[in-house]
Amino acid sequence: MLTLLLLRHAKSDWSTPGLDDHERPLNVRGTKAAPVMGRYINKKGLKPDLVLCSDSVRTQATLALVLPELGPPPPQVIYDQALYLARPDTILNVVRDNAGDQAKSVMVISHNPGLHALALTLVGDGDKKGLRQLAMKFPTAALAEITFDTGYWSEVAPTTGHLKSFVTPREVT
Repeated sequence: MLTLLLLRHAKSDWSTPGLDDHERPLNVRGTKAAPVMGRYINKKGLKPDLVLCSDSVRTQATLALVLPELGPPPPQVIYDQALYLARPDTILNVVRDNAGDQAKSVMVISHNPGLHALALTLVGDGDKKGLRQLAMKFPTAALAEITFDTGYWSEVAPTTGHLKSFVTPREVT
Protein backbone atom coordinates (compact mmCIF):
# COMPACT_ATOMS: atom_id res chain seq x y z
CA MET A 1 0.00 0.00 0.00
CA LEU A 2 1.17 3.53 -0.82
CA THR A 3 0.28 6.77 0.94
CA LEU A 4 0.31 10.19 -0.68
CA LEU A 5 0.07 13.21 1.60
CA LEU A 6 -0.84 16.41 -0.21
CA LEU A 7 -0.10 19.48 1.92
CA ARG A 8 -0.91 22.90 0.56
CA HIS A 9 1.54 25.58 1.68
CA ALA A 10 0.47 27.64 4.67
CA LYS A 11 -1.06 31.11 4.30
CA SER A 12 1.25 33.53 2.50
CA ASP A 13 1.86 37.23 2.99
CA TRP A 14 0.53 39.62 0.35
CA SER A 15 1.56 42.84 2.13
CA THR A 16 4.53 43.69 -0.11
CA PRO A 17 3.28 45.21 -3.37
CA GLY A 18 5.18 44.09 -6.44
CA LEU A 19 6.86 41.15 -4.72
CA ASP A 20 7.29 38.25 -7.13
CA ASP A 21 4.80 35.45 -6.37
CA HIS A 22 7.61 32.89 -6.05
CA GLU A 23 9.21 34.99 -3.31
CA ARG A 24 6.18 35.52 -1.08
CA PRO A 25 6.80 34.47 2.56
CA LEU A 26 4.29 33.12 5.05
CA ASN A 27 2.14 35.49 7.06
CA VAL A 28 1.59 35.19 10.82
CA ARG A 29 -1.37 32.83 10.39
CA GLY A 30 0.74 30.62 8.12
CA THR A 31 3.63 30.43 10.59
CA LYS A 32 1.18 29.25 13.24
CA ALA A 33 -0.66 26.73 11.03
CA ALA A 34 2.34 24.86 9.60
CA PRO A 35 3.65 23.44 12.92
CA VAL A 36 0.07 22.48 13.86
CA MET A 37 -0.09 20.34 10.73
CA GLY A 38 3.35 18.87 11.46
CA ARG A 39 2.20 17.82 14.94
CA TYR A 40 -0.96 16.30 13.43
CA ILE A 41 1.09 14.30 10.90
CA ASN A 42 3.33 13.03 13.72
CA LYS A 43 0.43 12.23 16.08
CA LYS A 44 -1.37 10.24 13.37
CA GLY A 45 1.78 8.29 12.46
CA LEU A 46 1.83 9.71 8.94
CA LYS A 47 5.50 10.69 8.78
CA PRO A 48 6.53 10.34 5.13
CA ASP A 49 9.58 8.55 3.76
CA LEU A 50 10.05 11.32 1.20
CA VAL A 51 8.98 14.97 0.99
CA LEU A 52 8.74 16.64 -2.41
CA CYS A 53 8.53 20.40 -2.03
CA SER A 54 8.07 23.26 -4.46
CA ASP A 55 11.03 25.63 -4.44
CA SER A 56 8.92 28.73 -3.64
CA VAL A 57 9.65 30.66 -0.45
CA ARG A 58 6.24 29.88 1.08
CA THR A 59 6.44 26.12 0.47
CA GLN A 60 9.98 25.92 1.82
CA ALA A 61 8.93 27.93 4.89
CA THR A 62 5.95 25.62 5.41
CA LEU A 63 8.24 22.60 5.30
CA ALA A 64 10.77 24.24 7.63
CA LEU A 65 8.00 24.61 10.24
CA VAL A 66 6.56 21.12 9.69
CA LEU A 67 9.83 19.12 9.79
CA PRO A 68 10.77 19.70 13.46
CA GLU A 69 7.32 18.46 14.49
CA LEU A 70 7.78 15.12 12.71
CA GLY A 71 10.55 13.94 15.02
CA PRO A 72 13.77 12.14 14.13
CA PRO A 73 14.98 10.89 11.82
CA PRO A 74 13.96 13.47 9.22
CA PRO A 75 12.53 12.23 5.94
CA GLN A 76 14.42 12.67 2.70
CA VAL A 77 13.57 16.06 1.18
CA ILE A 78 13.73 17.09 -2.47
CA TYR A 79 13.00 20.64 -3.58
CA ASP A 80 11.74 20.70 -7.15
CA GLN A 81 11.11 23.77 -9.28
CA ALA A 82 8.66 21.73 -11.37
CA LEU A 83 6.23 21.71 -8.42
CA TYR A 84 5.85 25.50 -8.43
CA LEU A 85 2.27 26.19 -9.60
CA ALA A 86 2.34 22.76 -11.27
CA ARG A 87 -0.47 21.05 -13.11
CA PRO A 88 -1.82 17.82 -11.56
CA ASP A 89 -0.10 15.57 -14.11
CA THR A 90 3.24 17.29 -13.45
CA ILE A 91 2.89 16.77 -9.69
CA LEU A 92 2.13 13.08 -10.17
CA ASN A 93 5.08 12.69 -12.54
CA VAL A 94 7.41 14.30 -9.99
CA VAL A 95 6.18 11.77 -7.41
CA ARG A 96 6.68 8.86 -9.81
CA ASP A 97 10.14 10.08 -10.86
CA ASN A 98 11.41 10.51 -7.29
CA ALA A 99 9.63 7.95 -5.08
CA GLY A 100 11.13 4.81 -6.58
CA ASP A 101 10.26 1.51 -4.96
CA GLN A 102 11.56 2.45 -1.48
CA ALA A 103 9.25 5.34 -0.60
CA LYS A 104 5.89 3.96 0.47
CA SER A 105 4.74 7.29 1.87
CA VAL A 106 5.33 10.57 0.04
CA MET A 107 4.33 14.08 1.05
CA VAL A 108 4.03 16.80 -1.59
CA ILE A 109 4.04 20.44 -0.49
CA SER A 110 2.81 22.55 -3.34
CA HIS A 111 0.21 25.02 -4.61
CA ASN A 112 -3.34 25.34 -5.84
CA PRO A 113 -4.99 24.89 -8.23
CA GLY A 114 -2.79 21.91 -9.21
CA LEU A 115 -2.72 20.26 -5.79
CA HIS A 116 -6.49 20.45 -5.43
CA ALA A 117 -7.03 19.16 -8.97
CA LEU A 118 -4.64 16.24 -8.34
CA ALA A 119 -6.49 15.23 -5.17
CA LEU A 120 -9.84 15.37 -6.96
CA THR A 121 -8.44 13.34 -9.86
CA LEU A 122 -6.85 10.60 -7.76
CA VAL A 123 -9.59 10.01 -5.20
CA GLY A 124 -12.16 7.37 -6.11
CA ASP A 125 -13.72 6.87 -2.67
CA GLY A 126 -13.10 7.49 0.98
CA ASP A 127 -14.10 9.46 4.04
CA LYS A 128 -17.48 11.04 3.23
CA LYS A 129 -16.95 14.23 5.23
CA GLY A 130 -13.47 14.66 3.76
CA LEU A 131 -14.76 14.07 0.23
CA ARG A 132 -17.39 16.80 0.69
CA GLN A 133 -14.81 19.25 2.03
CA LEU A 134 -12.31 18.41 -0.69
CA ALA A 135 -14.95 18.86 -3.39
CA MET A 136 -15.46 22.46 -2.27
CA LYS A 137 -11.90 23.70 -1.71
CA PHE A 138 -8.34 22.90 -0.62
CA PRO A 139 -7.47 25.67 1.88
CA THR A 140 -3.97 26.76 2.83
CA ALA A 141 -2.17 24.29 5.13
CA ALA A 142 -4.85 21.64 4.48
CA LEU A 143 -3.72 18.02 4.28
CA ALA A 144 -5.18 15.23 2.16
CA GLU A 145 -4.17 11.66 3.06
CA ILE A 146 -4.74 9.37 0.08
CA THR A 147 -3.91 5.67 0.05
CA PHE A 148 -3.52 3.35 -2.92
CA ASP A 149 -3.90 -0.42 -2.94
CA THR A 150 -0.65 -0.96 -4.86
CA GLY A 151 3.07 -1.04 -4.16
CA TYR A 152 4.09 0.84 -7.30
CA TRP A 153 3.79 4.58 -7.92
CA SER A 154 3.56 3.84 -11.65
CA GLU A 155 0.14 2.25 -10.96
CA VAL A 156 -1.28 5.31 -9.23
CA ALA A 157 -3.97 6.59 -11.59
CA PRO A 158 -7.20 8.61 -11.59
CA THR A 159 -9.87 7.37 -9.16
CA THR A 160 -7.60 4.64 -7.71
CA GLY A 161 -7.05 6.48 -4.42
CA HIS A 162 -8.91 6.20 -1.13
CA LEU A 163 -9.24 9.46 0.81
CA LYS A 164 -8.47 8.47 4.40
CA SER A 165 -8.68 12.02 5.69
CA PHE A 166 -8.81 15.65 4.70
CA VAL A 167 -8.07 18.13 7.48
CA THR A 168 -7.35 21.81 7.98
CA PRO A 169 -5.40 23.45 10.81
CA ARG A 170 -8.64 24.63 12.43
CA GLU A 171 -9.87 21.05 12.69
CA VAL A 172 -6.75 19.71 14.40
CA THR A 173 -6.10 22.48 16.94
